[in-house]
Order: sequence, then structure tokens, then C-alpha cells
Amino acid sequence: MGLSEESDIEPEAPDLSPLTIAILVTDGFEQAELLAPRQALESAGATVHVISDKTGRVQGYEHTDKGESVDVDCALSEASPEDYSAVLLPGGVVNGDALRMSPDARAFIQKINKAHKPIASICHGGWLLISAGIAADRTVTSWPSLQDDFTNAKAKWVDQEVVCDDNFVSSRKPSDIPAFNKAFIGLLREKIKELA
Repeated sequence: MGLSEESDIEPEAPDLSPLTIAILVTDGFEQAELLAPRQALESAGATVHVISDKTGRVQGYEHTDKGESVDVDCALSEASPEDYSAVLLPGGVVNGDALRMSPDARAFIQKINKAHKPIASICHGGWLLISAGIAADRTVTSWPSLQDDFTNAKAKWVDQEVVCDDNFVSSRKPSDIPAFNKAFIGLLREKIKELA
């Protein structure tokens, strides 16, 4: 899969340069679900920071095979939700499962949601929404194996490539990334228009 899905940027669309986006990950993230959205966000003008409970670098995977590692820009324990305009939650089973167990990650996403900032999750990234207690009464999608988890958390789970529900954008898997990027960037542009 190429990384240039967001090449059809509308000329009159708001530039995302006023925004700083947090990508919340740890080791075991699904490589395409971090790299492709990050490239799309940066191409649209946003500043993007990788935030993690690890220092130095975090290890990505292509399904079950080791992939690229990426630099961590800020420690999760030191990151302030007030400094970020939105959050991206890539998937990967190991990544998603570890982050949902992190009190710092749960607190971070709760504060982002309380401030009504955009939250974009893909694949297993949605587990953090459940464990943070912010999935109830929301319509979402994810990797299909999370369907029961979302249902038990009183969310409505649907099988679609992208779902937008207020400040949430969610997708199922790497092949959904073009639709995911378009929806997330569209939501961010709406936020910029509201601030104008």
C-alpha cells in the first residue's frame, strides 16, 4: 500500500497548519495505520507528534511481521491534552491492548474527549475508547473482533469502512485508510472553520 492517499486536497480547503495532532501508540502498532495517516495529516499542513509510554522509538508491524520503527516525540506521562487539537489511535493488537491498560493513555483520551476534540481510531485502536469509558452511546467501527467489546460497552458497532459520529472517526483495517484519512481531515477542517 502506498502512503500518498491524501493527494486530492481541495485548493480552497482550510490548511491544517494551526493544528497539532497527537498519535498515541506503543510497540506493536500496525505500521500502515500510523504512517499513512501521519503523511496525509502532514501533507494537509498539520504538525504531528508521536506520543508513547516508550522512549526513543516504537516498533511497528505489518500484520505479524516486524516493520518500521518510528521516533517518539513526547512521553505520554509528560504530554498535555491541552497542547493537541486531535488524537489519532492506530491499531495493532499488541499496541491496542497495551494502551487500553495504561492509566496515562486513558486519562489523556478522556480529557481530549471532554474537550470535544476529534478522536480518530482504526482497527484495534478503538480498544482505548472502551477502556477509557467514552464509547457508550457512540456509533463506531473497528476490526471485527472488537464488535462484542463495543456492544458490551453500550456502543453501536457497524461494519463500514469509515464511521463519523460527532468528534469520533473510526475505520476497520488498513484497506480503509483512504476513506479514514479523508473523513478525519474533513473533520479537522470543519474544526478550523468553527475557529475562524
